Amino acid sequence: HSSQYKNAGQLRPGAVLIAGAGNSGAEIGIELARQGRKVWIAGPDTGAPPFRLSSFWGRWLLGPLLLRVIFHRLLTIRTPMGRKARPRMLGKGTPLIRTRLADLRAAGIQRAPRVQGVQAGLPELADGSTLDVPNVIWCTGFHPGFAWIKLPIFDEQGQPRHEGGVVASQPGLYFVGLHFLFSMSSSMIHGVGRDAGRIVETLAARRARV
Repeated sequence: HSSQYKNAGQLRPGAVLIAGAGNSGAEIGIELARQGRKVWIAGPDTGAPPFRLSSFWGRWLLGPLLLRVIFHRLLTIRTPMGRKARPRMLGKGTPLIRTRLADLRAAGIQRAPRVQGVQAGLPELADGSTLDVPNVIWCTGFHPGFAWIKLPIFDEQGQPRHEGGVVASQPGLYFVGLHFLFSMSSSMIHGVGRDAGRIVETLAARRARV
C-alpha cells in the first residue's frame, strides 16, 4: 500500500491530509512525515494491540496469539464473542498492527475528524472545519463491487446476506475474501485459505448429493 508514496515527487509540495486512520493510512503518513511534510490523518481511532508485533514477544508469542488464535479461532461467527464483535468490526478499520499510535505522535502527525465532504474546494471535516492542504490521499479501504450480481441477496447496507460465505437463498452462490466473512482473519492470508477450503467442501458435499 504505502510503497507508491515513497517518492514524494508524485505529490504537490506542501502538507498532506490522509483520509483513513487504518494501517495503510498510518504507514503512508509516517513515510511522508519522515520526508519533512506536514501530515494530518483524518478518521476515528481504530485501536491497536498493546504490544509491538516486531518485538521478541510480539514475533514469537503475542503476535501469533493475536492473529492465529484470537482473530482466527475466537472471533468467528460460531462463537458468542465473534458474533457480538462482528457488527462493530464491519463498520470500522482493522486495528493498527505494524504501526503504533505513539509512532504517529513521534512523527509529528496530527489527527483530524473524518472527512465528510468538500467546501470551497477544500476537504471538509466532520466538525465542520476545513483543511487547506494541496494533497489528499484516500486510504478508506475498497468497495467489493457487487453491481454485477443481479440477485436479491443484499441487506439495507448493500452487503450480501450469507452464512460464512454460503448464500442460502441462492444455491450455487458463494463468497470468499470478505471482511469477517467467517472470522476476523477472513480477509487475511491465513484466514482466506481456510474459508476457501470450507467453501470447496460445501461444493463437494452438495455435488455428492446430486
